[in-house]
Amino acid sequence: MTRTLILDCIKKIGEDVKISGFVHVRRDHGKILFLDVYDRTGIIQVVLGGGVGKDLRPQDVVIIEGKVNKRPESLVNKNIPTGEIEIYSEKVEVLSKASELPFDMGGPQLHLELPTLLDFRSLTLRHPKVKAIFKIQAAILEGFRKAAKDIDCSEIVVPTIAASSTEGGAQVFKVDYYGHKAFLTQSPQLYKQMLVPVYERVFTITKAYRAEPSVTTRHLSEVTQMDCEIGFVEFADLLDLLEKVAVDTIKYAQENCQKALEEFEVEPVAFGKIPRLTLREAQQIILKEFSKDNTKEKDLMPQDEVDICKWAFKNHHSDFVTITHFPTKAKPFYTHPDLKDPEYSLSYDLLFRGVEILSGSQRINDYQQLVDSIKGRGMDPKDFELYLQAFKYGMPPEGGFSLGLERVTMHMLNLSNIREASLFPRDMERVDTRLK
Repeated sequence: MTRTLILDCIKKIGEDVKISGFVHVRRDHGKILFLDVYDRTGIIQVVLGGGVGKDLRPQDVVIIEGKVNKRPESLVNKNIPTGEIEIYSEKVEVLSKASELPFDMGGPQLHLELPTLLDFRSLTLRHPKVKAIFKIQAAILEGFRKAAKDIDCSEIVVPTIAASSTEGGAQVFKVDYYGHKAFLTQSPQLYKQMLVPVYERVFTITKAYRAEPSVTTRHLSEVTQMDCEIGFVEFADLLDLLEKVAVDTIKYAQENCQKALEEFEVEPVAFGKIPRLTLREAQQIILKEFSKDNTKEKDLMPQDEVDICKWAFKNHHSDFVTITHFPTKAKPFYTHPDLKDPEYSLSYDLLFRGVEILSGSQRINDYQQLVDSIKGRGMDPKDFELYLQAFKYGMPPEGGFSLGLERVTMHMLNLSNIREASLFPRDMERVDTRLK
């Protein structure tokens, strides 16, 4: 008998089937044993008779042969797609025995402290609630790819080892590269810019590394970036494109993961008209509406991001707000100053539900201006030889943006810590296991 996937059992009432999967829960009722068994498509109740299965425990890997029956009306489980059926079986084959679990995995919630959740990561990822996080994350990735292709971007794959640091500074991981100096990339920025003269519009999904000596609920040492870079484009067009890609990405995930999102009891994303504010305008609103004077700061404070998003939701029914024109000196060397006021740059952040999830800018495309900007930041143009080559031989006006996958996931689901939105998070305290 060939294997039947659990979800397909719905179409096989009255037929004999063979399913393969994992024991999620066992319930003993006298001589009858009930199992919840799951595979990649779903979960189903199995009724074991004939005295079989007495030694089964959660996470055992099994093959079960039996007959698909309709459940009595009073015992229908409306919370799962297979809730109207069950399998009656007297034949179980154990493919792999699981050790006794260190904690209960059978409940709808996994009530564990974060260190325990991560210490047993290969196990806790199997829990339905945790597994749902990464089904939604997969939909975010799929939605981003679709949104990027919809604006005619070509997908590229970029290196994560570079000869120079993308943005300068000390927050880089140095690599001994066959006796030479190299770095793990802080972003795919330089490489995607080099591809603009080749394809005009490109996107990439890649890893980025930040050696920030801090442990917070919103930062990781290794993150996944979803980036677009676009040629022959001006600042206003960039704002339209970044908002379109971000909204289409999140909307796709919401529309394709409605059932999974319901498990997290989060409100649907508000897709009202996105307000656009300069940094100074946002700071003035925060001063007026929330009585907090941060007008001398070079960026929004974390609470400022929360407050301005509250304002955007209240006044525009939008979970998003675009902030532009950050101080030029606070941005990377490739960021284009605003010619009307060079102290401020043609840069932008997109905030979503109280946190920045996207950033980017119009880029400097003039070769000599870019060389001067590198020198002005105390860096050596020789360290950017390959990068500058692309500008020396002609670069159109261009710009781009980057979305943080883990942050988008975290705030779509209202998770308390970004580590919950990373399959195997890296930070100052952990590489797979906790650092001793």
